[in-house]
Formats: sequence, C-alpha cells, structure tokens
Amino acid sequence: MGKWAIAVHGGAGVDPNLPLHRQEEAKQLLTRCLNLGISALRSNFSAIDVVELVVRELESDPLFNSGRGSALTEKGTVEMEASIMDGPKRRCGAVSGVTTVKNPVSLARLVMEKSPHSYLAFSGAEAFARQQGVEVVDNDYFITPENVGMLKLAKEANSILFDYRVPLESCSVGAGSAMENNPLHMNGLPISVYAPETVGCVVVDSEGRCAAATSTGGLMNKMTGRIGDSPLIGSGTYACDVCGVSCTGEGEAIIRGTLAREVAAVMEYKGLELQEAVDFVINERLDEGFAGLIAVSKKGEVTCKFNSNGMFRGLATEDGFMEVAIWD
Repeated sequence: MGKWAIAVHGGAGVDPNLPLHRQEEAKQLLTRCLNLGISALRSNFSAIDVVELVVRELESDPLFNSGRGSALTEKGTVEMEASIMDGPKRRCGAVSGVTTVKNPVSLARLVMEKSPHSYLAFSGAEAFARQQGVEVVDNDYFITPENVGMLKLAKEANSILFDYRVPLESCSVGAGSAMENNPLHMNGLPISVYAPETVGCVVVDSEGRCAAATSTGGLMNKMTGRIGDSPLIGSGTYACDVCGVSCTGEGEAIIRGTLAREVAAVMEYKGLELQEAVDFVINERLDEGFAGLIAVSKKGEVTCKFNSNGMFRGLATEDGFMEVAIWD
C-alpha cells in the first residue's frame, strides 16, 4: 500500500491588492475542499472519485471562476469547460461551451465513462447532459451580480479582466454609477500579467492511482466560442501511471507548452522526480507566459509551482503535512 496525497487550486495570477478578507474567504474554501478530499481518501475513495468530488464543491461555490461564479463572455453569458483524467488506464473526458450543466466536471466524467468519445462541446455536450440526466439549471444560476459589474468595466476598458474579485470593494454590487466613477479600481491588465482563477484537483490514492480534474469559466469578456487549456487533455489536465497534474494561468501559454503532459513526459523519459519535473516545466516550457500547476506522483508526493504573483492552493499528504496558501 502506498500513501495518499492531494492538492487543490483556485487559480494562478492573484492581484497583490486582493483585500485580506477576500484572501481569508479563499483560504477557507480551499481548506474546506482539502478536508473534503482528505476525508474521502481516508474512507478509501478512489483517486478519480476524489478529484470529481472536490472539483464539484469548487464549482458549487461562486468564489472562484468555475460553475457558479464563472467569468462572463463578451455577450454576458457563461460558457464553462472541464476535464477529468484517470491515470491507471489514461482514460479521460472533457466538455466545453457548457451553459446549463450545474457541475461540468461530472459531465466530463460521464463523457469518459458513458460515451464512445473523450471530448464533447457546445450543443452536443448539452444534449449529452440531458440524455444522461445530470442536473441542469438556467444560465442565470451561474451569473453573479459581481461578475456582471466586472464585465461592464472590462467592456468600458476594452480589456479582458483577470482577478475580478478586487475592484468592487469600494462599490456596492451592481451600483453602476460607483463603478463608472472609479474605473481605475479594476485591473484590466494585459493578458500576460494576470490569469483567470480556474479550479483543479489532483490526487494519488493509497493504491498509487493518480487522477486529475480541472474546471473553469474562462476569461472575463472572452470571445464566445473561446476554449482554454482547462478541458484540453495534456495542456490543462493530465494523469497517467506516474503522476497527476492540473494547471491554471494563461491558457494560451499553457496550450502552447502542453504543460500538464510535459510534467509526465520528463518524469517518464528523463527520469526526473516530481519536484524536478515541475520545476523544469514551469521554468523552461512557458515562454513568456504566466501559469501555475499542482501535481502528485504515484509515490505519494505532492507539490505545486507557479511563476505568477500567487496561486490559490492547498496541499496535504497522509503523513500529516497540510498547507493552504496564496503567495510564494
């Protein structure tokens, strides 16, 4: 029997001005999700069951950018995406352009287990969701007043917005005039500076099985139809018999670097240990991009790394190590 380990993230690229009470809210949510996963692992849940369970919890809370609380497209709608991968047989499932599915990660798992395919998108994914009887809700369920305000600011600045929990501290939510009078409060920074708060979870269970899952609403004010790294197997998510990886950050850079698969590849082909592999990939494979990742190995190791300002994350091992942090 091996030792279990788990990591969870709520996105890389955190505004350094994020108010302390918002930091505390994020840490509390990460701690809750980490404890949920630990409890499941102690009850001998499999790695794939735990990553789905934890990401569902993250999707259900509006704090991070997945499920409820997802970033809005340029049209003010939500288009969510998610993927899940089971390491032992490298089975995977992914969905994109989902607009009514309450928990996209669970739909991704159904694609893996109940369809002949690995990836379904837009109307096809929605039709499959109804066929499978998963819980669906109106698109309005996912949209928070805060994100409506953020989209308005992003459009005014002709910008894509990243850490969109910062600006409204001095505005009452939905009070258009306050936002209009304080446009500098937003952080519509270039795409190379801040990354969206995707969520993810990686687990190795006591049988040495690795799994990974990632879910996101994408970028605030993104073009409709945009697909990021989160649902792309090998980019945002990857699991095999040696490790499980979930990435977050600048999706376009993560896609170019096939970041998640790269961690596994250097472990498989160069014989690197988990920490060496993660360091190598973040340092050498991101070009100009900003990103972070969490990873576990079949040996029961867990780690994370990022080259952005911060990354919302929680890590724990069977030996009693537990860390919930945002900054370096």
